[in-house]
Amino acid sequence: MPEVIAGVRVPDSAIARAATQLVRDTEDDLLYNHSRRVFFWGALAGARRGLSFDAELLYLGAMFHDMGLTPRHASPDLRFEVDGANAARDFMSSHGMAGRDIEDVWTAIALHTTPGIPEHMRPTIALVTAGVEMDVLGIAYDDFTREQREHVCAHHPREANFKENIIDHLANGLIGKPRTTFGNVKADVLALKDIHYVRRNFCSMILGSAWPT
Repeated sequence: MPEVIAGVRVPDSAIARAATQLVRDTEDDLLYNHSRRVFFWGALAGARRGLSFDAELLYLGAMFHDMGLTPRHASPDLRFEVDGANAARDFMSSHGMAGRDIEDVWTAIALHTTPGIPEHMRPTIALVTAGVEMDVLGIAYDDFTREQREHVCAHHPREANFKENIIDHLANGLIGKPRTTFGNVKADVLALKDIHYVRRNFCSMILGSAWPT
């Protein structure tokens, strides 16, 4: 019988079950539970916004989005987001999925740490990022009901010190390939040209988010 958590039905197709098993066998509990929560937050956000989306594709994007942080899928020179996107592409290709669907999941994972762009793209891409932003940064936290938050977290707990631990996971995946951290050039331009510019700090945003831990 398919799982239903916070009113969201978990896809029960063969590829969804295979993805769940693969991620469960590859990631630790923190990343696995985080990835599952990303799916639920993304699906709930999609329903709230009235978007028509493919739950299976959203599930695959959510489940693979941090696979690039694992030793099994980390490359020596690519962004961890691209490593995760490539892992999802290879997995979906091996299951004979359509090229457009693979492209959407690849793009969703590759862009999930690039704010301001995914929200304007197709639902799979927009909602993976929305789920990540909710779970890591608490963005739109109050748009979810207390019952929804509690039900999702009862099934996939946020472990003690989740905020600090997710930062550690990111650091472990980035140390050794610092060139992959080169990011938004506009921040560098403003830092040089605008004396009033204050660069936002991602880690401070995580630690100061609405989530209690």
